[in-house]
Amino acid sequence: MDSIKLAKTKSPKLMKRADIGLFLTAISGGNLNPRTELDHGTPYQLLVAVVLSAQTTDVGVNKVTKGLFAAAPDPPAMVALGEAVIGAKIRSIGLWQAKAKNVAALSRQLMELHGGEVPGDRAALEALPGVGRKTANVVLNEIFGQSTMAVDTHIFRLGNRTGIAPGATPRAVEDALLKRVPKEMLKPAHLWLILHGRYICKARSPECWRCGGAPYCLFKPKTLAPLASAGHRIADLKVRRPAQAGEKKGPVG
Repeated sequence: MDSIKLAKTKSPKLMKRADIGLFLTAISGGNLNPRTELDHGTPYQLLVAVVLSAQTTDVGVNKVTKGLFAAAPDPPAMVALGEAVIGAKIRSIGLWQAKAKNVAALSRQLMELHGGEVPGDRAALEALPGVGRKTANVVLNEIFGQSTMAVDTHIFRLGNRTGIAPGATPRAVEDALLKRVPKEMLKPAHLWLILHGRYICKARSPECWRCGGAPYCLFKPKTLAPLASAGHRIADLKVRRPAQAGEKKGPVG
């Protein structure tokens, strides 16, 4: 997960509440049960992978956890492996020294306080070395099925760019999403937003031309498809929003 740049906006525009469910359905691509792209076989392994993902891509984490989990698939084995060996196995990712220390320490704490099991309680999770609110939210959502929002750089960007949940800080975006997203969509919406931000609504150049949620998104000007020539470029891509009952169809910027 990458670091987050705080938003600078005085009067953020809000996506219509009636459009939020439509937007999320559109970007879901029909994937009703999205899964994290962090490789893991157990709740413990997911916890470790998320701790390692700070300011690191999922691809980078998966490269190191393949060997790490083969050598130490559970807390006792990780404690036995030790901080130095853990570090040697993950040194290709950023902040590897601090992460090795945290993984060894949290594994020991899981054994001492939780019988080697990952707790399903926020306070207990956040008390573990290297585990903050975002990591706890991922674990609570993925493993325990709770409707949490782990606001990474992708969700923070989408919250502000699309108008679904603007906020100046990750916590502000999280709180807004929890209030505005339909309750029945909260759990899968976490990964729908992450994956959409990772592959379509990219930081530097959002691919609006292939975004199913574009009709409901407040970002403009919409990015044109690469095949559009400079001679035919227009100031703004007009995307038509499906008309709702009792209203006329019209372009949305």
